Amino acid sequence: MIDDIRETKECQLKDPMDLFHSGQVVKICAPMVRYSKLAFRTLVRKYSCDLCYTPMIVAADFVRSAKARDSEFTTNKGDHPLIVQFAAKEAQVLCDAAHIICPFADGIDLNCGCPQRWAISEGYGACLINNPELVKDMVRHVRNQIDNPKFSISIKIRIHEDLKRTVDLCQKAEAAGVSWITVHGRSIEERHQPVHYDAIKIIKQSMSIPIVANGDIKTLKDAENVHHLTEADGIMVARGLLANPAMFAGYEETPFQCIQDWVDIALEHGTPFTCFHHHLMYMMERITSKQEKKVFNVLSSTSAVLDYLNDHYGL
Repeated sequence: MIDDIRETKECQLKDPMDLFHSGQVVKICAPMVRYSKLAFRTLVRKYSCDLCYTPMIVAADFVRSAKARDSEFTTNKGDHPLIVQFAAKEAQVLCDAAHIICPFADGIDLNCGCPQRWAISEGYGACLINNPELVKDMVRHVRNQIDNPKFSISIKIRIHEDLKRTVDLCQKAEAAGVSWITVHGRSIEERHQPVHYDAIKIIKQSMSIPIVANGDIKTLKDAENVHHLTEADGIMVARGLLANPAMFAGYEETPFQCIQDWVDIALEHGTPFTCFHHHLMYMMERITSKQEKKVFNVLSSTSAVLDYLNDHYGL
């Protein structure tokens, strides 16, 4: 898919740091497995999302396999600013992935927050917060080897039980040249417990680079409250945007125009049916009855979904 954009890449790339210097809170679509792909990024950008991440990509596979590159990464000239998130545990492998991606994206992010067992058993994701020297080394290598000073290198982390360790990790990453840090305000063990926004505020006050707050933000009002609580420079949202891709534009629930936009964009991009359908299930969760869900959620073809939307909503 990289070849599709080779001709248009040069004039489209942006400096993501300009967003953080704008004086406005940066509104960010999180990296989401299966979901934060090109079609969905195109949709949320229509509704006031400033910055989008790709789903996490395993850097070693990306470097080794052209097939992996084609299946994992798709973009186009309107898909900017764009951050590609990688899972990596070796500095040179992350650098090699960054070299491949840098003509087509505006930065990379190192995943230091994924708590899934498979990731941690492979040495990826959240286990990296316990190895600050390795994180520092990976950031420094990318900073030293990528010539473009506008190309960002960020990290996304979880917090430690002992917050001093998290602050130490962040300060080491800052010294190595990290552009910004996204903090999911839970520890590796925590899943549905309340987010520690106070911890994000302490990290923010300990740093001179931008800090992005992440965790349990479902509405624009939530985003404003979290900004107030944490003083963060950016707000990253995952499930809240799945449920309402127009959230950042101030809509309380998904407007019908947004559903129509998703149908148009997904069909234009050739989005596989399962993904197309799942996004609609999330978007329509709050605006459909239990009975409607029972019918809609078991539809098994694009044409059946389109007929349903036409019959029930005139879309």
